[in-house]
Amino acid sequence: MMCGAALLAAAGLSIGQEQGPVRDPSTTVAKPKKADAGNNAGESDLPPIPSRLKKDKVDIGNLPSFKSNVDIVTVDVAVVDNKGHFIPGIPPGNFRVLEDNVPQQIRGVNMGEAPMTVAMVIEFSNRFQQYWGPAWYQTLQLAWGFASTLKPEDYVAVVAYDLRTEILADFTTDRSKVQEALSRLQIPGFSECNLFDAITDTADRMSGIEGRKAIVLIASGIDTFSKITFDQCRKSLQQSGVPIYAIGLMQTLRELIDARGGMGSIQRMDFLQADNEMRTFAKETGGQSFFPRFQGEYPSIFGQIHQALRNQYVITYSPSNKAHDGSFRKIKVDLVNPATNEPLPVKDEKGKPIKYQIVAKVGYKAPREVE
Repeated sequence: MMCGAALLAAAGLSIGQEQGPVRDPSTTVAKPKKADAGNNAGESDLPPIPSRLKKDKVDIGNLPSFKSNVDIVTVDVAVVDNKGHFIPGIPPGNFRVLEDNVPQQIRGVNMGEAPMTVAMVIEFSNRFQQYWGPAWYQTLQLAWGFASTLKPEDYVAVVAYDLRTEILADFTTDRSKVQEALSRLQIPGFSECNLFDAITDTADRMSGIEGRKAIVLIASGIDTFSKITFDQCRKSLQQSGVPIYAIGLMQTLRELIDARGGMGSIQRMDFLQADNEMRTFAKETGGQSFFPRFQGEYPSIFGQIHQALRNQYVITYSPSNKAHDGSFRKIKVDLVNPATNEPLPVKDEKGKPIKYQIVAKVGYKAPREVE
């Protein structure tokens, strides 16, 4: 794999004159001290990380739980056209839910706009993101751009990863804390980028959060040293129920290097595999994936993520399989004509057919009886 300096040299690019939304170039990414029972908040350089992303010392009484005697499944569904625009006004009777290929009795279909709870998981390794390099600059543009489009009532957390995962800001509506967290993305500490560990850890921590939630992943997709495999990561993400919206980095830079003969076949395959893995994570969790080549694509990407998260059909049903065995149940959501049970055609205001896509998670893990 080519290091960040080699990528820049092969592309013949220099970004030294550009200015990014940072404060002090000499500041490194702060590494929080390990929690100790004898430490107080004043002994750490970072503010205490209170709640939703921190696993230890969490007040369990304030977290939502899945009771084994409750058999209700909730599925967030977005129906979008081929441009990524949300399609409203679909009657509840046109939705069909299959669980393990068995039709389910839908109890309700609601639609509305709600605040979002989003974790921005950002790759920040020394492998690509050399200070003032193209990948570093694109990372900041995407992170700052998405954060600036959030509404005041939205909760957002900032998580960076290289060799390890680091919570730079826990969920907050205070944009100054988000700004301070993003300003630390200046000088990476390690060359490794452990994507699988970072994304599964964050999704696991978010699995108990209720309401509209998602992970916005800003990364190259390369994984170098994770403790878990791709298949283990994929299975864990399916079970967590947190949709992933993946934004791939360095698309233009990679094409420039490849066109100049600076990228070998192994590096090319590594990046293609990385793109495919990010697509898989997004598709199977009910999210979307984006691979922008130009900065002008960013507003459209942010808009599609907002539409998919804020405007959703929330389907609830009671599964016909009542077994509390902890098994993974596959879900498929369709739009059908209830009279004929055939796929529902959707048309625009002019009566022209619309090609649409249904975005929903692929399944869930059933509760297990507690003895």
